[in-house]
Amino acid sequence: MSEPVTELLFQRDAYEREFDATVVAADGTRVALDRTAFYPTGGGQPHDTGVLTAGDRRWRVESVKRMGPLVWHTLDADAPEVGTQVQGALDWERRHWLMRTHTALHILCGVIWRDYSAKVTGGNMEPKRARMDFEFENMRADLVKEIEDKVNKEISAARPISVEFLERDAADKDPDLIRTKINLLPKDISEVRVVTIDGLDRQADGGTHVASTDEVGTFRITNYKSKGRANKRVEIAVS
Repeated sequence: MSEPVTELLFQRDAYEREFDATVVAADGTRVALDRTAFYPTGGGQPHDTGVLTAGDRRWRVESVKRMGPLVWHTLDADAPEVGTQVQGALDWERRHWLMRTHTALHILCGVIWRDYSAKVTGGNMEPKRARMDFEFENMRADLVKEIEDKVNKEISAARPISVEFLERDAADKDPDLIRTKINLLPKDISEVRVVTIDGLDRQADGGTHVASTDEVGTFRITNYKSKGRANKRVEIAVS
């Protein structure tokens, strides 16, 4: 008998808000499903929240974590039994803000890579706010304003954003798909998810994004600081 695996619905359709699933593992207040639209914490993006229901029973999804082939959902009460049919619903407002914020970071990364050839050294986000670190020797106020203006120009251009999946061998032959200074792709994956912003950026990424750059809204660089001789942090907000 094969081991259970969670199908990652969010990887192919970030706009899927509700879904049906079956419980394949349970442990206290944690439950793993055969399929999920809940994004698990990873890659600098925090987990989704929402609810699971089964008949008249309802659980709040408080955290989500991927462990091996399964995605575990921590609930606010004892988990339903293995085999239970459940319905999941995301906290859509939170998810959509994360999609907009994550996409803003990709646009920022694309602009800086295209115009300044600087790689990413770190990043993190929450709904509406985020930070990204770059391998920059120098950063100053006029450069920051220049970058902010360029990002907002790309947002207003309404560039389509698409997702594709490449065989690992094909992805490994394109080093530009990796924008981080250190390649963080797990060695055991056979397929690489690639996010493309038409005409601007193409890189490996597992997070959730909007379908067009103009869905991001207004982008601001709220702060910048040095995190070392060749490491500069840019803090952003979207609204």
